[in-house]
Amino acid sequence: TYNGSSKGEYRERTIPVGSFGANQFGLHDVHGNVWEWVQDCWNTSYNGAPSDGSAWTSGNCSRRVLRGGSWSNEPQHLRSSIRDRNRSVTQAANNGFRVARTLPR
Repeated sequence: TYNGSSKGEYRERTIPVGSFGANQFGLHDVHGNVWEWVQDCWNTSYNGAPSDGSAWTSGNCSRRVLRGGSWSNEPQHLRSSIRDRNRSVTQAANNGFRVARTLPR
């Protein structure tokens, strides 16, 4: 559990998208199913990061950022602010991605 919350079911695997209700942004299963690959190159801190929400395309681009934690992590790692890195060619049962697109303004 995390921060005094009730204990949930340990499913020991990924679950189908939409198994839980959407958050306030309309997104399903944001944390804890799989680590999600993002476009950002790895940097050890946020110093020099883009302030407009765009991808950080400089730094160690042989390593890419993963966010959100997965079913195999402890609860304190299941949040959008958690990040890790790995070579972009790495495959794992707990790594995935979320398809996104930029909408016109």
